[in-house]
Amino acid sequence: MADGVFNITKGRFVHWYTLPAANDAIIIVPLLAAGLEADDTLNNYDDLAALLAAANDEATAGGWNRKSLTAGVTVTVDDTNNRVDVDIPDQTWTAVAAGNNTGKLLSCYDPDTTTGTDSTVVPLTYHDFAVTTDGTDVVAQIAAAGIGRAS
Repeated sequence: MADGVFNITKGRFVHWYTLPAANDAIIIVPLLAAGLEADDTLNNYDDLAALLAAANDEATAGGWNRKSLTAGVTVTVDDTNNRVDVDIPDQTWTAVAAGNNTGKLLSCYDPDTTTGTDSTVVPLTYHDFAVTTDGTDVVAQIAAAGIGRAS
């Protein structure tokens, strides 16, 4: 389950997970642990460029990279429990080098993967993802309840 939903997407994040546009995607972005801002500050950013321009550094070295999901995202309306659950597949990074430790994992919405920039990428949810790397594969195992829930 999500550790938090960014303020800009509260009440709307489920819509973006449905991938409503022709060239859109969900982007998974790992953030380094060093210099990571507190959740109450982190959740105030309205776009990925602003978030990364602050003290939050994206993990891009030693095997880390962004994951782009254009399929495999499921949105399930649960009328019995009066909620909507969103799920994505587990994500794997191969042989991540030691010293590239992470603190958070973001899910973001990229409205146009063909021409968009980080300033048009909307952060959706953030998750604790404290990983001390040692050269082995890293798997972000998404909880059985999914990456997010709206109720």
